[in-house]
Amino acid sequence: MTRGAPHRTAALTLAALITTGLLALAAPTSATAATPTTNATALCPGHKVRTLSFSTGSVQVFRRGDYLCALTYPKKKSGKKTMSVSVQARGSRAVVDRGRFTHHAGPISVHAGHRCVWIRGSVDSGSVSSGWILC
Repeated sequence: MTRGAPHRTAALTLAALITTGLLALAAPTSATAATPTTNATALCPGHKVRTLSFSTGSVQVFRRGDYLCALTYPKKKSGKKTMSVSVQARGSRAVVDRGRFTHHAGPISVHAGHRCVWIRGSVDSGSVSSGWILC
């Protein structure tokens, strides 16, 4: 063996490991891996503080510092549906995202500070309204 052989072997091994890792990251994920929670955490910063479920979907609420972020997801993902999500901090107007969406309504973000918030969400005919929460 020559003097540079151990270093060359280590370098080739490291290159193979890096390539394998990059291929694993680039590989498409399965359909079951794309859950509302994984998508939501990418869209809304912070930690989840509440999930409001209803017959046709759910609203997920996240907090980061003084800000709240919310998304509405349908239970069944099949084409465009009429969806909405709104967050209203007490003493302020509601911030709303409403329309026909395939995956989710939102994200919407509001500065809530230490105020109570009222969260609403809907998918087609189902809806949820929280009342004043997170006070």
